[in-house]
Amino acid sequence: MSFVDKFVAEILALQVALYHSRARLEARTDSEALHDLRIAVRRIRSLLRPMRALSEVVALNNAAAEVGRLTTPARDLEVMIQELEERGFPVLAQLRKARLASDYSRILKSPALKNLFIQLDEWPSTFRSVEVIGGLKHVQPQIEKALKKQIDRLHAAVDDAGCDRHELRILVKRTRYLTEAFPKLSPLSGKAASSLKALQSALGAWHDHYQWCQKALIESDLLPLEKVWKRCAVTELEKAEIQLKDLATRLPKSSGKKKPPKVAEKE
Repeated sequence: MSFVDKFVAEILALQVALYHSRARLEARTDSEALHDLRIAVRRIRSLLRPMRALSEVVALNNAAAEVGRLTTPARDLEVMIQELEERGFPVLAQLRKARLASDYSRILKSPALKNLFIQLDEWPSTFRSVEVIGGLKHVQPQIEKALKKQIDRLHAAVDDAGCDRHELRILVKRTRYLTEAFPKLSPLSGKAASSLKALQSALGAWHDHYQWCQKALIESDLLPLEKVWKRCAVTELEKAEIQLKDLATRLPKSSGKKKPPKVAEKE
């Protein structure tokens, strides 16, 4: 099987995963349906990222990005509800479950989700048409180049003590997901990839607690939790700084073209 064949097969497998997640979300069978739907969308975007400039990829990439943005508030609410339940605030959690159910319905009925499935149906033949005219001959080197550029950006961020930690979190996510999409092409070692994952986890936990503190300023019933969330945010950021130092020792040698990380788009 050629590289392009494997690439198309991966997108098709993710399309199946999306159908499955959507069905679970419609039936409300479990609490992980939306999360799994978002994972499939994220993986599609990661696979497409090195080729997103191709006109034949733009529509699908944009459709996946739109669903990612659409589902973010609902996923954030899911995590908040879980946190409230674990902290012993079931009443506050229950109050937010009605809003979550409404969010689920809105997502399932959204034009964005419908469009993503339409684009997924149309994409394989469109992409294959590029292959027929020889437009994908250099796709593998193109992906390898994208991986190196991404890691150069990560190098620059790791070396910059003043790098905004919110931006660093998104950069780490993007590097990890791109590496996971193309593990055989990535220059990251297994240990570096594990360190990257641990850093993302710590930054993610810090970001959650930071966001919850901001929510408490708007939703007054959350104020009793503000102090503990602030303490947790500090602890998680400290963990992230330690993990960042570990990652710095495990990154492959830079290409020498370290570019400062661009302001990352919200995901």
